[in-house]
Amino acid sequence: MKNIKNIFAAIALSAIFCNQISAQGFRPENFNFPEGSYSPVTNVNRAGYPRVLSDNSVMFRVNAPQAQKVQIDLCGVKYDMEKSDAGAWTVTTKPQVPGYHYYSLVVDGVSVSDPASQTFFGCSRWSSAIEIVEPGMDDFEVRDVPHGEVRTVNYYSKVEEAWRPLMVYTPAGYNESKQDYPVVYIQHGGGEDHRGWMEQGRTANILDNLIASGKAVPMIVVSSNSNVRARSGGMGFGGGYSWDGMQTFRSELIDNVIPFVEKNFRVKKDRKSRAMCGLSMGGGQSFYIGLRDPEVFANVGVFSTGMFGGIAGASNFDLEKEVPGMLTDTKKFNKQFDVFFVTCGEQDPRIEHNRNIVKKMRDGGVEVKFNSYPGDHEWQVWRKSLHEFAQYLFK
Repeated sequence: MKNIKNIFAAIALSAIFCNQISAQGFRPENFNFPEGSYSPVTNVNRAGYPRVLSDNSVMFRVNAPQAQKVQIDLCGVKYDMEKSDAGAWTVTTKPQVPGYHYYSLVVDGVSVSDPASQTFFGCSRWSSAIEIVEPGMDDFEVRDVPHGEVRTVNYYSKVEEAWRPLMVYTPAGYNESKQDYPVVYIQHGGGEDHRGWMEQGRTANILDNLIASGKAVPMIVVSSNSNVRARSGGMGFGGGYSWDGMQTFRSELIDNVIPFVEKNFRVKKDRKSRAMCGLSMGGGQSFYIGLRDPEVFANVGVFSTGMFGGIAGASNFDLEKEVPGMLTDTKKFNKQFDVFFVTCGEQDPRIEHNRNIVKKMRDGGVEVKFNSYPGDHEWQVWRKSLHEFAQYLFK
């Protein structure tokens, strides 16, 4: 009964604060905004707050006169807000790196989305978000170029014994042509799902712009939900990142997703025309599945994985054990893969572990591309990773 009351309290708070905050957000002329600040594109309908300041710190403003305590939770980092006599709560964060940041409001202990922000599935829940612009970086923005389409389709999973969604990007001209296209199977990170790459990751913008400029060949991109039940029981993040979970998702991908895509979309069906890549948890899955199944994939991208170390529970990573033959039969391994690409953010705790593993691979003769980008464990790094990876593929 107590849990039910808490749920209804959260719903009631959401409704109350939605009315209060959105009423302010739709009238930005009512505020004197700091010079050089801007409203991020993730705000709804010109909402004035949250607001990105000139040093990339973020100012939040919440109208909640009856609340006793309000905090901003930036995906685990909390800031206490200060209340004015008029009942408006404000706080300014420390400067943030450019890119994408999940957040929520915590009102008297209840975590709710900000009605002034769009919502996205991240941090294992529906979250608000802030997009902080990186100067000079428009590769991920909508341009005046031919645009592809993103569609959501459902397939039946024999692994999960349930209908599951896929999001599929098809390039400009797909509907009018009769040609078959190479395909990338792209995986999200822990706490996210199949929507991550298409929504937060801006996959369509990245591919549209690259294809229009001639830097990438037209390709199809398939984003599936890799949160599956592990053989030992668990579901979601634990199931997807555990050893059992990776094997379960391997069956989901190879026995369910790929056959469905090849039946319903015009994709090339040879291994050289398939790629697998992913971020964080999805990077580990791509490493494990992509490199262990060379008869299925000839191209593998591993972005910001924690398999190599830098996260709780990661142990000494044995390359030869995880991918038999990588170091003992390097010539054969290199022949099997056209592209093997590893990336990580330069401020990510995983970076040194990724660099060390790449060095071991290169010292052993493995042909692996590596790049790092400014940033932590966040979407701007992963967008850049996909942007570079796509330019290497299917050429």
